[in-house]
Amino acid sequence: MVEVWERHMAAEFQAKSIEATMATMTSDPFVNHVPVMTGGVGYTEVRHFYGTYFIPGQPSGTEVVPVARTVGRDRIVDELIHKFTHTIEMSWILPGVPPTGRRVEVAVVVVVQFEDGKIAGERIYWDQASVLAQVGLVDGEKLPVTGIAASRKVVDPTREPSNGLIKRVGRYQR
Repeated sequence: MVEVWERHMAAEFQAKSIEATMATMTSDPFVNHVPVMTGGVGYTEVRHFYGTYFIPGQPSGTEVVPVARTVGRDRIVDELIHKFTHTIEMSWILPGVPPTGRRVEVAVVVVVQFEDGKIAGERIYWDQASVLAQVGLVDGEKLPVTGIAASRKVVDPTREPSNGLIKRVGRYQR
C-alpha cells in the first residue's frame, strides 16, 4: 500500500501525470476533499477532476511535506503540510477565487482506502478557515480562525503558543 500511495503522490505532484495517477487507482475510485466537496465518484469523474482541476491546479513550487503516517490493514492515514503560493486558479481548494499571490501552508489529513492493492478512495481534510484567512478572504482578527501558524504548530508543537484564540475572547463581533 505504501509503495502504491507513494507512486500516486509522485504522479500527482512530480510527474503531473493523469495516466500515472489513475494507474494507481481501482476502476471505481472516489476522491472527496471534505471541506469544499471537490473530487469525484467513479473512474470518469475522478479522472476528469485530476486532469482538469487538481493536477493543473498546483502552482509551481508546491510542496507536500510529510508529518506522520499510520498504516492499517486496508488504509493509510497521512498527515501532511501542503505549501503553495496562490499564483494560479486552484478550483480544487479555492473554487471561484482568483489568484491572490499569497503564501499558504495548511495541515492536511488524507485517509487512503485500498482494495486489491489499489487506491479505492481518498478523503482529504484540512482547515478551510485557515486557508481563507491566509489568502485574505476572512479576517483572522475579527473571527476565531488561525492562519499559517496552525500548520507550523503541527510540525513543531513548541513553535507557536497555545490558546491564542481563547485569549482573544470578547474581541469578536457579529
